[in-house]
Amino acid sequence: MVGEIKTAARFDDRVENYAAHRPGYPAGVLELIRDEMNLTPASVVADIGSGTGILSEMFLREGCRVCAVEPNDTMRAAAESRLKHYPNFTSVSGTAEATTLDAQSVDFVAAAQAFHWFDVERASAEFRRILKPDGWAVLIWNLRRTDSNDFLRDYESLLRRFGTDYAEVAATYAEPESLRRCFGGEHGTRRLDNFQLSDFEGFKGRLLSASYVPLAGHPDFEQMLAELRRVFDAHQQGGTVRVEYDTEVFYGRVA
Repeated sequence: MVGEIKTAARFDDRVENYAAHRPGYPAGVLELIRDEMNLTPASVVADIGSGTGILSEMFLREGCRVCAVEPNDTMRAAAESRLKHYPNFTSVSGTAEATTLDAQSVDFVAAAQAFHWFDVERASAEFRRILKPDGWAVLIWNLRRTDSNDFLRDYESLLRRFGTDYAEVAATYAEPESLRRCFGGEHGTRRLDNFQLSDFEGFKGRLLSASYVPLAGHPDFEQMLAELRRVFDAHQQGGTVRVEYDTEVFYGRVA
């Protein structure tokens, strides 16, 4: 979602599905940041690669001031529509490598489902610039479980069959060397359970929100949707499927 503008453009045709069908993050994320990093309602948070505002809203509900930094115009507009009633919300056109925020102006830099798109060295330097001396960086991913039951195995098989560059993108999530380079040393980790219950339309919307699957007009699109329908029908219970995630949180100072 962030980094170079052409990377952000991968989501131009996926914003509606992204806003409606991406999972949120469990309450334990904020509990961790409160307990381990002293998040308070007075904290200033830069949500980098804020997308449609899913993580930003969690911090806004805490009373924090949030600067939501997003380069994709359409995604940023969706966040502005979603969050405009929060007085502490500021929408910023910027990237992880050039946020436009003032030096030493934020207590937290957070990035959810976005860090793998960043230029690590440039983004880390920008984090150091905008963070206060005692500030924290927090990187979050919802990592979908791929092999814990037959449904998740079938869905993973679908993504590997039809995804345009699914394997390449997935391999960059929470990549240890990139995390080490970002934090410049030791960092904390926490894993939390998360899940999303979806009917077929929600399940389809979640699929089509991903940057690595074909959209309408692609020669594989209709066949992919037919296979998605088959997977859903084979595994639904009471009209829904349960997609399970490990929410991984990495946090520390940026040395």
